Amino acid sequence: MINASTPDRFDRSAPPRLLAPSGVPSGTARHSTLHRHILVLGFLLGVAAPAWSQSSNITVIATGFNNPRGLKFGPDGALYVSEGGAAGSLSTVGVDVQVPPPVGPYTGGFTSRITRLARDGTRTTVVDGLPSSETSPAQGSLVSGVSDVAFVGQKLYAILAGAGTSHGLAGTNNDVLQVEPDGDVSVVADLSDYQKTHPVKNPNPPDFEPDGTWYSMIAVNGELFAVEPNHGELDRIDPVDGHIRRIADISATQGHIVPTALAYDGDFFVGNLGLFPIVEGSSKILRITLSGEVTTFATGFTTILGLAFDEQHRLYVLENTTGNPFPTAGTGKVLRIEHSGKVEEIASGLSLPTAMTFGPDGNLYISNVGFGPPPIGLGQVVRVTLQNYDSNGGNY
Repeated sequence: MINASTPDRFDRSAPPRLLAPSGVPSGTARHSTLHRHILVLGFLLGVAAPAWSQSSNITVIATGFNNPRGLKFGPDGALYVSEGGAAGSLSTVGVDVQVPPPVGPYTGGFTSRITRLARDGTRTTVVDGLPSSETSPAQGSLVSGVSDVAFVGQKLYAILAGAGTSHGLAGTNNDVLQVEPDGDVSVVADLSDYQKTHPVKNPNPPDFEPDGTWYSMIAVNGELFAVEPNHGELDRIDPVDGHIRRIADISATQGHIVPTALAYDGDFFVGNLGLFPIVEGSSKILRITLSGEVTTFATGFTTILGLAFDEQHRLYVLENTTGNPFPTAGTGKVLRIEHSGKVEEIASGLSLPTAMTFGPDGNLYISNVGFGPPPIGLGQVVRVTLQNYDSNGGNY
């Protein structure tokens, strides 16, 4: 359902989408961190990626990724894919504050990377050896590393989610990095320090992540903007001087809803993953102004992990799992909100997708099999071909 009180280009006279109850209680009775939401993944995904039925407009264009997450096309026309990596065995137990069990304690390593996928299919590693960490075995050994990438002009930036002492990696922080073409990296902003010194209003103590678990990052008008799910915030990062400013404390008005996906079209649009067990239709899309005003834009979605606008200003929504109480392979979908307010299904049968972006051909590119044991080497990038786009063979 679109919020009729939100002024924008959509016609509110169209019939709303049928909703399940949208309210999700917070608290320890439900698993509520980004990692807790995929607790039973080992049972649902199995030992290897299963065969699942996908809509005919989905094409696998590359495989062999390790926990693929955010992806963006660069100014060179290549697709840059962030990979969470394979974690490691390093630990900081007894050294510093740990994430509470059963999510923690984490262990980590330096196995995260960014991969460049050229138009002809050639794959190269832009940078590797970046921090990667995983939850406790009891929580499924779920991996975080580089969570997203973005370009400001010709410059590539990456955001880390798997670093920090609380993630088992002493001497590291969740940072925004500038990545040079030769693979050298430099720290632009220390996000771990910022979150520790700028707490949100309503953190969730039972699964609190001191270093955060940053998820989506985009570039808008020469600046970087990122959303963090565990604390619940949208922040601006200046790529020149590294200054961080909070745009919105999402937790202050929404509680612990686990905001994950981020897009921009005049205002910021933030989708949330929600809590577990999954309640169908309980995720929503928030509209956030640059001044920090938060309103509900649309409701009735499920486990949102990606948002993207097309050239016609229609919003596409990536749902990780539908029709199941826990993350389940083969149930991910892409939906589109039409100008009339109607919600249309664009693609189905995705397996635990984690991020989505538009390509220069006007089609969608999605990180698929983005988490789940055994995740190493099973990750994919898939293309969702959209009607009226590039029908003459110009696909990536």
